[in-house]
Amino acid sequence: MAIKDTPEQWQVTATTTPFRGNKTSVRTDDVVMPDGTVVKRDYQVHPGSVAVLALDGEGRVLVLRQYRHPVRQKLWEIPAGLLDVPGENPLHAAQRELYEEAHVKAEDWRVLSDVYTTPGGCDEAVRIFLARELSEAEGDRFEVSEEEADMELARVPLDELVQGVLAGDLHNTCLVVGVLSAVAARGGEGFDALRPAEAPWPARPFVA
Repeated sequence: MAIKDTPEQWQVTATTTPFRGNKTSVRTDDVVMPDGTVVKRDYQVHPGSVAVLALDGEGRVLVLRQYRHPVRQKLWEIPAGLLDVPGENPLHAAQRELYEEAHVKAEDWRVLSDVYTTPGGCDEAVRIFLARELSEAEGDRFEVSEEEADMELARVPLDELVQGVLAGDLHNTCLVVGVLSAVAARGGEGFDALRPAEAPWPARPFVA
């Protein structure tokens, strides 16, 4: 048997949306269980996100330190952002986020990993890209605000980030998945064997 996630849709007999926010909402579904009982399942509805593990020629990863209010911590993260437009090409969104958050562009893009961040309580899907051949972006820097106005930027060796993850010092989902996936790819068939940047993404279909 192939170890592979597969689509499945259990019957939903009723749906309500008790909360609608600026970017996300909360939905309550009445779901029919295998034994025929019906239970309520609450979950956050999310547009989806992209993240970028930007790796420079010296083997360093571009990381940002940003305050995250729900967990009351400043977390080291990789550039990331929402899919603002339904059906948006995730590569274009990733390129935008790398420019806006780090004023960097990349010539080589690959898909590193696709993840559901919290599948038990949220339908957020994230595509994590590997970006290489980095250079400074042209033009003026993007004007940031709110939490992003306090961001710190650094370039950290990939192996140092892996050590931080395993030591329990780094916690951001996209950073953790990104750096561990990158090390696995590097030690396996190599970065060039990763999926192309516009590989299909069933979780958030798009037009290339």
